[in-house]
Amino acid sequence: MAEYPLILAIETATGCGSVSLTRGGVTDGMVLGEITAQPKTTHSRRLLGSVATLLETAGIGWDDLDGVAVSLGPGSFTGLRIGMAAAKGIAMATGLPMLGVASLDGLALGCPHAALPLCCVLDARKKQVYAAMYSYDRHGVPVRQGKIRAVEPAALAASITTPTLLFGPAVSVYGKELAATDLIRPLPRSLAVMRAAPVGLLAADRLRRGEVLDAATVAPLYIRASEAELNRERQQSRKGSAGREGEDNRCSGKRPGKSG
Repeated sequence: MAEYPLILAIETATGCGSVSLTRGGVTDGMVLGEITAQPKTTHSRRLLGSVATLLETAGIGWDDLDGVAVSLGPGSFTGLRIGMAAAKGIAMATGLPMLGVASLDGLALGCPHAALPLCCVLDARKKQVYAAMYSYDRHGVPVRQGKIRAVEPAALAASITTPTLLFGPAVSVYGKELAATDLIRPLPRSLAVMRAAPVGLLAADRLRRGEVLDAATVAPLYIRASEAELNRERQQSRKGSAGREGEDNRCSGKRPGKSG
């Protein structure tokens, strides 16, 4: 492995898709190139084209890379699946190590450094946000404190008891609920762009520590079940209830839908 790993990174956790080339890690790295866009078409129609353009522009070949990284989530279920599929395909086709970074960790690294704790938020839909808390280490690098969670904006605001910066795309959606207390200080939404470069820098440090993913088995970090999964659970629950009702009726000698 190179002393300063060259990483191709993919970020598709939101409607803003991004690919990047970075060399080195968070404290010793640099961004060689990045393409970030808010497309009207799906990521699948432009993602691999952006990768090819970036590699060509930077004069980088597949053999030059040390790893491929992807934003694991949480975020858009469709976006995460597209990014994950692309990263898996590249890793398997090239034999490159595959690295994963939580989307909120990448977002936090792109936030301007400050002395206050940081809360990063993404819109989780259904009147919830994905949220995680961060504090800065002595190098000015945000370090996540605790788990990423899906929570209602008002409940998140109520849980914050010290002055805290609020950063992320969800600020423009739930800013009023999230900033319900003077302890929360929202940063401008225009700064909160989901970018691949922070993912690449964080991934290089993971590669150095040997934290490589199995491309055949890795799955996105959804945090919350998708609507399709919830629908399947509801259907299975209804079928289970119907089966138990039928069994009860057979045991009692009653016909379904009949009483007495």
